[in-house]
Amino acid sequence: MRKFEKSVKLNNVCYDIRGPVMDEANRMAAAGEKVLKLNIGNPAPFGFRAPDALIDILKSNLTETEGYSDSHGILSAREAIIKYDESKGIMGVRPDDIYTGNGVSELITLSLQGLLDYGDEVLVPAPDYPLWTASVTLAGGTAVHYICDESADWYPDVKDIERKITPRTKGIVIINPNNPTGALYPKELLQEIVKLAEKYDLIIYADEIYDRLVMDGKKHTSIASLAPDCLCITFNGLSKSHLIAGYRVGWMTISGDKSNAKGYIEGINLLSTMRLCSNVPAQSLIAPALSMLDDTDKLIQPGGRVYEQREFIYNAINAIPGLSVTKPEAAFYCFPKIDIEKFNIHDDEKFALDLLRQKHILFTHGGGFHWEEPDHFRIVYLPEISVLKEATDQMADFMKTYRQAD
Repeated sequence: MRKFEKSVKLNNVCYDIRGPVMDEANRMAAAGEKVLKLNIGNPAPFGFRAPDALIDILKSNLTETEGYSDSHGILSAREAIIKYDESKGIMGVRPDDIYTGNGVSELITLSLQGLLDYGDEVLVPAPDYPLWTASVTLAGGTAVHYICDESADWYPDVKDIERKITPRTKGIVIINPNNPTGALYPKELLQEIVKLAEKYDLIIYADEIYDRLVMDGKKHTSIASLAPDCLCITFNGLSKSHLIAGYRVGWMTISGDKSNAKGYIEGINLLSTMRLCSNVPAQSLIAPALSMLDDTDKLIQPGGRVYEQREFIYNAINAIPGLSVTKPEAAFYCFPKIDIEKFNIHDDEKFALDLLRQKHILFTHGGGFHWEEPDHFRIVYLPEISVLKEATDQMADFMKTYRQAD
């Protein structure tokens, strides 16, 4: 009997956020064991709810959004995105430069499939959001990881980026605000990256899904606003800022110099048309949501849930001997460092599994974000402080005696 194996195209594709450690957590949960899942930035399980007014709009639009839309998306949504882009300094965008998607994930994959031939390279940060590396690989390209430097607030190392550019390099991915580190990149750094993109004719892929979740009074700068002479593709959506991850509402904007990208844009149009359109009821939320940002702002101000939970996790992790963490400036995540000599850690996935089995706490090991050393992990700080306290107390107890066998 013939066996049906997975495609060889998937041989180097991984997504450990939902990988083997998650599989073990699901097995434990199926056996009746309680597991605290701190591995995925999904607000709903932790009691976050979308604004009531937004849900009411969705309900009222259902009978008007039963058919397919234009493959780019409904016009009112794209016009609202143009206004939002202009507010971020991204100018010259037309409705046909915007594509709505079933979340940003779909559009990342689509944009790379439309560009890459076998052997082409894309610069991707390390640590990364692993979908980027997986999508580059699945499209036939090679993800080349540049270093983000923990000692420099997790900013990209511009010299390392330039060292890794080759004649096969077609683009560079910038995740800002960053997942998994929570770093926010300053304008001056982004300008340096733009200079490299101009010098080497690179496409800039800007993942900015967390741009409305920036704390401490800081301001997010969209790299596309600094790069009118580069081809930029900027990704954004409502999943995080409006707490509707399950509705899958994302978009991408093509801006800058498109003069040498006619063929590429034709490819994107083809792929966009092949999937007909994104979820139309969800698209109908884009315009009202982008005029409804006050609820999001409350979460990230002192006294707001996200802000206070960020403060707690930062202090609690740094209070555990052998752990340290750089304070995140945005999003829902932090990326703590482990003193691997103290705990003899040589396998970060095993570390994650051991903590899961002993303390029933699930997080993603650093290798799941293409971080090469076994000395980091990502925690999602969406649970309420009482839950985070229980988790960090259990973690502190675990670390008192933990040591990996040689």
